[in-house]
Amino acid sequence: MLKIYNTLSREKQAFKPLVPGEVRMYVCGMTVYDFCHLGHARVMVVFDMVTRWLRSAGYRVTYVRNITDIDDKIIKRAAENKEPMEALTGRFIAAMDEDAAALGVIKPDFEPRATQYVEQMQDIIGQLEQKKLAYVAPDGDVNYSVRDFPGYGKLSGKSLDDLNAGERVEVTQAKHDPLDFVLWKRAKPGEPAWPSPWGEGRPGWHIECSAMSGALLGGHFDIHGGGQDLQFPHHENEIAQSEGAHGGTFVNYWMHNGFVRVDNEKMSKSLGNFFTVREILARYDAEVVRFFILRAHYRSPLNYSDQHLDDARQGLSRLYTALKAHDVAPTAVDWSDTRAARFRDCMEDDFNTSEAVAVLFDLANEVNRSGDHAAAVLLKSLGAVIGLLQRGTDEFLKSAPVSDDWTPDRVQAEIEARAAAKKSRNYAEADRIRKALLDAGIVLEDTAKGTSWRRA
Repeated sequence: MLKIYNTLSREKQAFKPLVPGEVRMYVCGMTVYDFCHLGHARVMVVFDMVTRWLRSAGYRVTYVRNITDIDDKIIKRAAENKEPMEALTGRFIAAMDEDAAALGVIKPDFEPRATQYVEQMQDIIGQLEQKKLAYVAPDGDVNYSVRDFPGYGKLSGKSLDDLNAGERVEVTQAKHDPLDFVLWKRAKPGEPAWPSPWGEGRPGWHIECSAMSGALLGGHFDIHGGGQDLQFPHHENEIAQSEGAHGGTFVNYWMHNGFVRVDNEKMSKSLGNFFTVREILARYDAEVVRFFILRAHYRSPLNYSDQHLDDARQGLSRLYTALKAHDVAPTAVDWSDTRAARFRDCMEDDFNTSEAVAVLFDLANEVNRSGDHAAAVLLKSLGAVIGLLQRGTDEFLKSAPVSDDWTPDRVQAEIEARAAAKKSRNYAEADRIRKALLDAGIVLEDTAKGTSWRRA
């Protein structure tokens, strides 16, 4: 039985969907004012993996990942660029889709945009106001009254007094309590605004997800996911809003993937160690990046470095090399096979892709040792379950970052030059060409059928 680590209970729990055979899952997506960074990539790949596994296990999954297209940062960037907000967000939504597709991420079933759900946000705010959980502040904003919601702090595991003492929170005279947060912002000159019972304004960030998840999945659903940085205050505030408005339980299982670190420091713009997906894909194959993310357990910190990406490239090459002599396609997995059962047990243990990838390496070793065609088919098929190993072996082994000028045509020309040198007994020249290719990361493999090559 699938077990999921539930952030709310702080333990692994057996997964029991609200409706047998169906899973409803919501994941917090991107605020689209810039290109996606590696942290965004991890969220997309992790919950793509979760969706793939649930579907392979026979569940009918409804997967929602939202897009925040109204936000302080978006408004500021659009003003700086002197362009309409819609043009800015549209451009970066298209870029996000390109990055996700490159990483092998299947599009969610729904990708709601915040600006499409303002009416639903206002409905929730109205219910909160009726229940005395929201109030209009002197500055015209509508705030959530945190101390009037008894369960506040249960996701982060902190009391209100702890939060007030230890968290950096905005303090204004308009709030009853420093932890109170904005549900509806009063319009400022020149900013986008919508009519509302509280005057012209726009939604706060937290209310967006309560509205979109409720509209598409209902007031109570199975899984809510996102990055660890969203646990507090965003997800804590979502619980307060949704349970405050509707009563009862909002979400059964809360999943949070770990932070991304760069050379053992937390990735941040202020430290100058901030990498966009596009910057990384200019240097590394997209499937290598996906493999790098999945090789770690989703709740573990992910440490980005050139060495770790190089290791991931080498590891994925080992798996593809094992498939090189076998022209196989993925098939339905026979889970009674002991090797497949090991893979399944890893995935059922809180989506432990780290151990599941170890099963793939064991299969690759078996293929290399015995040439077992059935093992090669299983390797390809299990890889497909988590979105790996679905390209042709030559396509991957000869792939290179876009910055590499060693094109396949150039490599082939060098191979032909080496063959000509060997034919004329100029072995020194042949050795020079082999070494030059090896220095460029190109490995030649001489067989009875001729010379083939792959990236080192």
